[in-house]
Amino acid sequence: MQSKSIKSILKVGNIVDVLSSSPEPLSLAALAKSTGLVKSTLHGLVSTLVEIGYVEQVPDNGYYQLGIRLFEIGNSISNKWNEKRIAYPYMQEIVEKTGETVHMAILSDGEVLYIEKLESSRSIQIVTASGVKLPAYCTGLGKALMSNLPTEDIKRICQATGFVQHTENTIMSCEALMAELAVIRDRGYSVDEQEFMIGLRCIAVPIYNHFEKVVAAISIAAPLSRMQGERFELYKELLMSAGQQISARLGYKVSAESR
Repeated sequence: MQSKSIKSILKVGNIVDVLSSSPEPLSLAALAKSTGLVKSTLHGLVSTLVEIGYVEQVPDNGYYQLGIRLFEIGNSISNKWNEKRIAYPYMQEIVEKTGETVHMAILSDGEVLYIEKLESSRSIQIVTASGVKLPAYCTGLGKALMSNLPTEDIKRICQATGFVQHTENTIMSCEALMAELAVIRDRGYSVDEQEFMIGLRCIAVPIYNHFEKVVAAISIAAPLSRMQGERFELYKELLMSAGQQISARLGYKVSAESR
């Protein structure tokens, strides 16, 4: 049986999750409805979170939102990620050589969580920034991140997230997704063929750690007109080279079978 203190931690986690997923501050009543907590219990927990800076109360209406302290903690964690620190100069070099937008992401609850974005002078209008989540099944980064997962994990993600048709090219079944991931494993990179947004093409490569596990992915995103022919081949080679070097610095060693 869980102790009272552990249950309280779970309740606090639920409050933070609800506030983080809300696009705007929430009233106590709305927070109670979303968390399933009674107002008296919720008020005590939220008041404590406000006291330590994890939650803030909006002066105008008394509603609640996440506090600056969590932002500071998030930045601290982000800055300590070896993957991000090691990848940054390689990503910067790709931006300088291609003039295109470069992203880095990890897999979080079956979705793509963007942790870095380096924009070029001719950036494209896509909703990506650190902390933003997008579907994994219809993005280059997502497919690269899932490419080395066991079949059971892929099926679990399919079941949990479902499929939404964003364009006529969107993958719409777990079977089709697994077939695509098998191709990605063989060739070492993934391509978003306008699967999330018409006119946008993206190429991505997985980043491996010393356990031969995919821990992140980096990508180049550009309009379809700039991501074809010789330019596509150049972008692919630059990205694959960067992915291999970042993985090597994380301790990944290419096995003889994969050479």
